[in-house]
Amino acid sequence: MPAHDVVLMTTHDIGRRLRSYGHPSVISPHVDSLAEDGVRFARAFCTAPQCSPSRASLATGRYPHNNGVMGLAHPGFDWELDPTVPHLAAVLSHAGFATHLFGGQHVSLHPERLGFTRHHAETAGPAIASAVEDVLSTGRDTRLYLEINFEETHRPYPQVDASRAPDGLDIPAYLPDIPEAVQEMVALEEGIRLMDEAAGRVLAALESAGRAENAIVVFTTDHGIAMPRAKCTLYDPGLEVALLMRWRAGGFQAGAVREELVSNIDVFPTLLDAADVKHPPGVQGRSLLPLLRGETYERRRAIFGEKTFHSYYDPMRCVRTDRHKLIRNFETAFAVEVPGDIQAGAIFRADPSLYSRDRPAVVELYDLDADPLEQRNLAGRAEVAEVEKRLNAELWRWMRETDDPLLEGPVPSPRYRLAIES
Repeated sequence: MPAHDVVLMTTHDIGRRLRSYGHPSVISPHVDSLAEDGVRFARAFCTAPQCSPSRASLATGRYPHNNGVMGLAHPGFDWELDPTVPHLAAVLSHAGFATHLFGGQHVSLHPERLGFTRHHAETAGPAIASAVEDVLSTGRDTRLYLEINFEETHRPYPQVDASRAPDGLDIPAYLPDIPEAVQEMVALEEGIRLMDEAAGRVLAALESAGRAENAIVVFTTDHGIAMPRAKCTLYDPGLEVALLMRWRAGGFQAGAVREELVSNIDVFPTLLDAADVKHPPGVQGRSLLPLLRGETYERRRAIFGEKTFHSYYDPMRCVRTDRHKLIRNFETAFAVEVPGDIQAGAIFRADPSLYSRDRPAVVELYDLDADPLEQRNLAGRAEVAEVEKRLNAELWRWMRETDDPLLEGPVPSPRYRLAIES
């Protein structure tokens, strides 16, 4: 029996910063309940460490360079979902679902083209929760797709008193050990708490409406946390994401933790399979439904990540296996990009020179077991020559098979094309 309803909840910029992922100072009981009552993916990664490209992968099951969104889909950047690539809302709408968007969507300048029956434009968590409650108060017969996008966790963070850190606060090891890091992490966790309150109202409304049992509910985020050397990098702190799934009637094992490598392009085919809806052509993700039901599943040997544009043109691609990560940088730039909203934060302003040096290498290779912070580049060393050769071959193969435009030369942005044509 297929899932009657599909619920996809996202929030911005938290990586895996939830209590269910081992961060005891985070107050996230409602989101964490999905881990207790469903499945937690311990090693889920996004396709891109920035908002629009990653969200476009969630919405299409395709890599950013295949869905058209290789940079921000905001005015002034103007990246746009390829009109030949269907959004999840359009696929489900065609299958008879009433499709509702709550909050922003960040994959198109034209949300009316995406396939939503209705866009509830409220962006504050409490207002989003109220709008969801209103929709769920109607009859139960219509199948629903609810895409709910929270913004409380995006910078600028809520104002908080950071003079006393909460018990159990852990500062990511890649950040400097300074008071400003405590200040920003406390503020981020307040945003998570506020988001979690709104998510709790959504989950309660599903229960009250009698839809919780046969709804597949997914919670995830777009990319890693918005801190220096995380967001907008292909290091694990930029690509790691929380991914929680619950489907009570679907046979998911409550409280299960999956250690397989998974990519956020896998969410799209998983939701379609749960709803018993045919995949459109060109889907590159791999459905997780067989894995979650104990059926035959081909594990990923690697995941792939990419960045082309964010604040500026900074093309790079990576392949990550269980143990190693290889990054290929295609242009000269700063060692790490620090987006403007992070530059406005206290950590960056405490010492910008930490992040402003030039990029030292075209190829980066890391042993993630020995060097989980990805600080010792092994590329070019004889002792890892075979690993580097194998991962380079794997990365080039993926780029060829997916028709990566970088293989043909530099990728022009929409603004470049506008400048040439106007």
